Amino acid sequence: MLVHFFVHESPRWLFVRGRKEEAVATLKSIAPPSHSGCLTWSFSGVSFEQETCNNGNVYSTIKMLVQKGWAFRRLLPVMVIGFGIGIVYYGMPLGLGNLSFNLYLSVTFNALSELPSSLVTILLIGKLNRKISVLAFTMISGIFSVMCALKGQVWARFQIGLELISFFSASTAFNILLIFTIELFPTCVRNSATSLVRQALVFGGVFGPMLVAAESRNEISSYGVFGLVIGCSGLFAVCLPETRGRTICDTMDEEEHKEKAACNSVGDVLA
Repeated sequence: MLVHFFVHESPRWLFVRGRKEEAVATLKSIAPPSHSGCLTWSFSGVSFEQETCNNGNVYSTIKMLVQKGWAFRRLLPVMVIGFGIGIVYYGMPLGLGNLSFNLYLSVTFNALSELPSSLVTILLIGKLNRKISVLAFTMISGIFSVMCALKGQVWARFQIGLELISFFSASTAFNILLIFTIELFPTCVRNSATSLVRQALVFGGVFGPMLVAAESRNEISSYGVFGLVIGCSGLFAVCLPETRGRTICDTMDEEEHKEKAACNSVGDVLA
């Protein structure tokens, strides 16, 4: 209810959909009183390319993502990465009972580790390359998760520390991946792309309880599987373009034109 009454619709999204009057009204409600009067005049000479592929179909944006080769080449890797992160993010806290450490303290430490993870993302996201950051944090999470699965008295003493580092890295990768996804796709399909990545994250979480239960019955370590999955899925970040500092596009054609221009410039350099 608070969102409905106090949060405005995105003016950029309204403008791309051709709802110019609503976009101006939203901007007027946000802008200071001294600037609200000149908004209509400022928009009067602006031309825009309205996305005409929707036709009111709920699934049209997903169809656009699949049909456009460059969009699908971005969507598939981010969903695979999301799947791997989801397994660790949702599954790792469930396996704390299998560690040789106080369950209540370990759950508390895991919950608290998300606070510095969010803080790191907020403070450093402007300086971090998205592609390298996702790759680095998934690799760190994978390595420490596998180390957490090693047997022996020496490793048992450090298990909770290794697990916390792994979970912290997975949480940070989670945050950066969602920002990365927003920057990878233009305004007209961004909601659908973000929703699909979010579904991949949750779908990965479905397998977490299964792995933890399997560890209770067999000698297979769930933390070893967590580490291998997130480490392997993080490698798909190399298939994605870097988006730090890039201008966010509004339409598919605009993004496609930018993609072709980037490919042509790389070809010229190689030539």
